[in-house]
Amino acid sequence: MEQVLEFIDNNFMIVAAWALTLAMLLWTEQNKAGKSVGTHEATRLINKENAIVLDIRPKKEYSTGYITNAIHIPASDLDNHLTELEKYKQKPIIVVCNIGQTAGATSKKLKTLGFENVVRLSGGMTEWKAQSLPVIK
Repeated sequence: MEQVLEFIDNNFMIVAAWALTLAMLLWTEQNKAGKSVGTHEATRLINKENAIVLDIRPKKEYSTGYITNAIHIPASDLDNHLTELEKYKQKPIIVVCNIGQTAGATSKKLKTLGFENVVRLSGGMTEWKAQSLPVIK
């Protein structure tokens, strides 16, 4: 531990630059995928603001259970189904994947295409099911 403190003291500018770079990287990565919402906020958006749930999981995962009234468009087919989503451009859209990882790229894509209010479900369907929220099979 003493050596670490000595290194930091002797190389303060390098350590400070490294810490700043790391902080910027973390901030950029977190904001790249867009805003995420938890299950409570997603439920509020669905119930109060008539949010659209866009489930982007593959058909096999989708068939294990999905959120009521979810629109199923696998992420790999999104480009072929954008016209179906055009009517929802003004509505809030909650993008759902399995664990919340792949929804970020889809959210970002939708935002660049002019969809105004796009969020992703933090934790995806795994978190939704873990909270014992209703699913349709």
